[in-house]
Amino acid sequence: MQQVILQQPGELLLHDIAIPRPGEGEALVRIHRVGVCGTDMHAYHGRQPFLSYPRVLGHELGVEIVEIGENDRGLAVGDHCAVEPYITCGKCHSCSIGKTNCCENFQTLGVHTDGAMQPLFAVPIRLLHKSEKLSLDQLALVETLGVGAHAVRRGKTQPGQDVLVVGAGPIGLAAIQYAHGLGANVRVLELNERRRDFVAALGVEVLSEPDDQLAEVVIDATGHPQAMEASFERVAFGGTLVFVGFHKGDVKYHNPLFHRREMTVCGSRNSVGVIPTLIEMIEDGRIDTAPWITHRMLLTDVPDRFPKLSDDPSLVKAMIEVEG
Repeated sequence: MQQVILQQPGELLLHDIAIPRPGEGEALVRIHRVGVCGTDMHAYHGRQPFLSYPRVLGHELGVEIVEIGENDRGLAVGDHCAVEPYITCGKCHSCSIGKTNCCENFQTLGVHTDGAMQPLFAVPIRLLHKSEKLSLDQLALVETLGVGAHAVRRGKTQPGQDVLVVGAGPIGLAAIQYAHGLGANVRVLELNERRRDFVAALGVEVLSEPDDQLAEVVIDATGHPQAMEASFERVAFGGTLVFVGFHKGDVKYHNPLFHRREMTVCGSRNSVGVIPTLIEMIEDGRIDTAPWITHRMLLTDVPDRFPKLSDDPSLVKAMIEVEG
């Protein structure tokens, strides 16, 4: 079968590999959909600090089980599943207190270890989440939703609260839709006109520049240091600022403002325990991911088409369709 591998920054190759065999506690799944994440694009351009080369990308997955042994998850051959791409040790302090997203030996498929840009893949059974209702497209987007949903949870967001999401890329969209689904009053700050139009079409208020209204919860999904620093100014007295966007350098803040407003500042990393809830929310229509997918390509097209994605201002989410 054919696999796409990122040999080094800027070099995606299509080559033949053997069909993998599942080990103990693993299932063999057919990969039908692979969502393209910002992490993948950073990796392609050599800007992902946790990734080494060569690396097989692909961690946003919609799959079908083709081989599985006895299990306590009720999973069987033919089931369609989302994949939780987080491999944790279960032994460190973070795992022992239930914060597996902060595992000291944490690995993400497609980042720290190889992902699934290929037709068949062996995956731990415990990472599979079944749905009898969701499409393969929807299943592939569950992981992205999980990252945004975890950020909303980190802010302890409640129905009726004023929430400002800064940045309307895929992670920002995930936070927007999850917070909106909880019944929060969501507003969005986004500089890109096309993304503003996209958010407005979802029925959410969107700003092209900041105003004077403060929010009880501010979620910064930009990963840009200037935007992150400015987000301190948007937080209401006693409010919470959540950084889900990642910047590998320093972020500064004005201490008197931070102290006077007694704000809480949280980091948000990946997700933990939210995927079953998200599947239910998509199934019952509280979250609609259908408008997200703006670009599609076949696996065999990835080496030619993937490099052009970051230059396309209309991109929201690209989906790879895997055949054979």
